[in-house]
Amino acid sequence: MPSVEFIKLERPERAVILCELAEEFFQKNQRVVIVVQDDNQGVTLDRFMWTWSKGSFVPHVYDNGAIDCIDEPVVITTREENRNGARVLIQGRPCPIGFVRQFEQVIDFAEVYDDALAQQSRDRYKVCREMGFHVSLR
Repeated sequence: MPSVEFIKLERPERAVILCELAEEFFQKNQRVVIVVQDDNQGVTLDRFMWTWSKGSFVPHVYDNGAIDCIDEPVVITTREENRNGARVLIQGRPCPIGFVRQFEQVIDFAEVYDDALAQQSRDRYKVCREMGFHVSLR
């Protein structure tokens, strides 16, 4: 069963957090899939990940479907695919529970800055708990 950690977001900005998390897992030699909303977010995160921190290097790729991602430690994608065999999923957007259960560790976000998004986060938290996942909040 996956372990799902919800991280509270008090502002809609998550790019730095996504980069920090990708780096944290990369340093532990864990492969990561980051699922984002659309191509614009994917390309933007890909570019940002190269420059977000001076001393940081996180080998990654934006999977646009036209490249081979099998050897990449961090894959940014818009699709629910795990082409690099990752055990860690970072949800830049909510993913279906069937996809989530393929991973050992999952990061989701509790978007407390917006009432509707906060309720959706609570609903996802509840579903994960009902599915028997180990759920925590940071």
